[in-house]
Amino acid sequence: MRTRLRAWMFGVMVAVLAFASGTAAQTSAKDVGEAPGILPSGFGEAVDRDIMTIRYATAKFKTTEAAEAAGYKRVTDCVQHQPAGAMGYHFQNNALLDTTLDLEHPEVLVYEKMPDGTFQLNGVEFLVPISAWKSSEPPRIMGQALTKADPIGFWFLHVWTWKPSPSGLFAAWNPDVKCLDASSASH
Repeated sequence: MRTRLRAWMFGVMVAVLAFASGTAAQTSAKDVGEAPGILPSGFGEAVDRDIMTIRYATAKFKTTEAAEAAGYKRVTDCVQHQPAGAMGYHFQNNALLDTTLDLEHPEVLVYEKMPDGTFQLNGVEFLVPISAWKSSEPPRIMGQALTKADPIGFWFLHVWTWKPSPSGLFAAWNPDVKCLDASSASH
């Protein structure tokens, strides 16, 4: 009798924990999954799944403090190229700079400084050092070839996973991103 009661209590506890976990996961999934102007991407189901993977992986970096705690350091002021738009502030994790591109570990998180002084996560950037890439073909992720930028020494690809870009999901510049500081860098 005692063994049966313990088994029943264990079963109830597992069910309660499973329900609680499922509810928390649904809330998180709903928040991450709602992406008007980003999803559906128009690039197909595989890219949409990749966008969701990036969003789940980077949702914890909504603040620059969280990004910095995870090894992402600010490496630029707000980068803009008018009239095309801006990229924003780049927070880069140098430990990730190699020839491996991983949806769950983008090399750069891209933020926009808001009028109240806070930073908003707008997207990610995948980087491969030009000096490390030995293939004659460009590196690729999400079906996209990275762009070679000799002046900065990297192959790069922006993905606007948190703020839609009228110029496109993979565009270098987002016309809806603004540089508010006088210290912004123009290209």
